[in-house]
Amino acid sequence: MSWRKSIALLLVVSNSAAAGDYVLGGGIEGDSEDGLAASLIADLALSEHTWLSGSVAHSSVDPPNLPSTDTWYGDLGIDHWFDPVGVRAGAAYWGDSDILDSNDWLASVYWRTDAISLSADYEYRDFSFSLPMTNMFPGRTLNFDANGFGLSARFNLTDDVSLSLSGMDYDYSDNLSLADNNRILDLLSFSRLSLINSLVDYSARAALGLNVGDQRWEFEAGTWKGEVDGGTTTSATIRFLTPLSEASDIEFGLGYDDSDLYGGVTFFSVYLYFYGAGEAS
Repeated sequence: MSWRKSIALLLVVSNSAAAGDYVLGGGIEGDSEDGLAASLIADLALSEHTWLSGSVAHSSVDPPNLPSTDTWYGDLGIDHWFDPVGVRAGAAYWGDSDILDSNDWLASVYWRTDAISLSADYEYRDFSFSLPMTNMFPGRTLNFDANGFGLSARFNLTDDVSLSLSGMDYDYSDNLSLADNNRILDLLSFSRLSLINSLVDYSARAALGLNVGDQRWEFEAGTWKGEVDGGTTTSATIRFLTPLSEASDIEFGLGYDDSDLYGGVTFFSVYLYFYGAGEAS
């Protein structure tokens, strides 16, 4: 999610922030199943240890012989570091209001030094899913929620090498019965960017970052299990970040998913980041 990308940016820039410092980012991602997404990210330093962050994203999936879906995502959050303990809180909206969407509340408590960052994460998701009426089915709206609990960590192994680990487990109020499962699977298109990929039972991620001069490589591996279908997806991604100027970077990403649900999918992304300095505090 864009929320987690904003957190990653904060870890990079917040140690020496002054009031008015900001990061602006934007990019696109596409996959081999005709999925396309675009997003914007903004982080603003309110003080040396307080950041306001927000993002908005839109994705579209239009596979053959299946209805297209347009998904919106937006979040707003605040982060304050009391040194060495910090807190984050935020709210988010995700989904397609005609099919499946959710209102989310997010919170984290973390401990951070120059070498290590450890975080306990919580996420509450309030879902609404609309099953349309057909000749054989009168239609139905499912309202359910999920509580997610997770841990994340970042270790700066050297000045140029970092290791990040994270995991999240969700507990749903509705087990989404088999009859509904079949209808959900029929309605939601299958792609890396499809709606169904937000209904996860658990997720785990590991990333190794390498700084080479002014450039940065990141190698990420992840896996998640779907709550509806019970299938698992494993993913591998390589990202490369390099400066465009003294105040801007460009990041390229290339990855591959191997999914029980939608098979093998290749994806590519490009992001631009712009950095601005406020007044020294």
